[in-house]
Amino acid sequence: MRGDGDGWVSSTDGAHFWGLHGAAGLLLRAPRPDGSAAVLLQHRAPWSHQGGTWGLPGGARDSHETVEQAAVREAHEEAGLTSDQLVVRREVVTFEPKGVSWTYTTVIADAPEPLRTVPNRESSELRWVAEDEVLDLPLHPGFAASWERLRSESAALPFQLNREP
Repeated sequence: MRGDGDGWVSSTDGAHFWGLHGAAGLLLRAPRPDGSAAVLLQHRAPWSHQGGTWGLPGGARDSHETVEQAAVREAHEEAGLTSDQLVVRREVVTFEPKGVSWTYTTVIADAPEPLRTVPNRESSELRWVAEDEVLDLPLHPGFAASWERLRSESAALPFQLNREP
């Protein structure tokens, strides 16, 4: 079964959230030559929800997927990345609205270097951005609200560039 997560859920106050089983995104980090971190950001296509803003590759979870599987699948669909190119480090629930059983979870992962990406139609652009420069971009409101927490969680994790602990 694949693709059964697409759709909107509504909270008791009428707010709408994409993903019948919740949603997940991938915060992929890679070391820059100076040792600081860069993160992969997606410039959302103009036609998409919150189009024109910058956020993470991500989207609806399917009923059979873990959060990690959904985030990695979305990164594959939206950026051409594969699971063997990254090391998953942590899952962080970054949004859990009241009045509905729904969450957005960000999966933090590492790559050995800023990887080549291939955007799909949901992206105007994909870009590796220095962590210090993320706030210079017009961010998706959900990502903007969670960025400082994600940056803090990420900073607590030294880079792990291979699958072995």
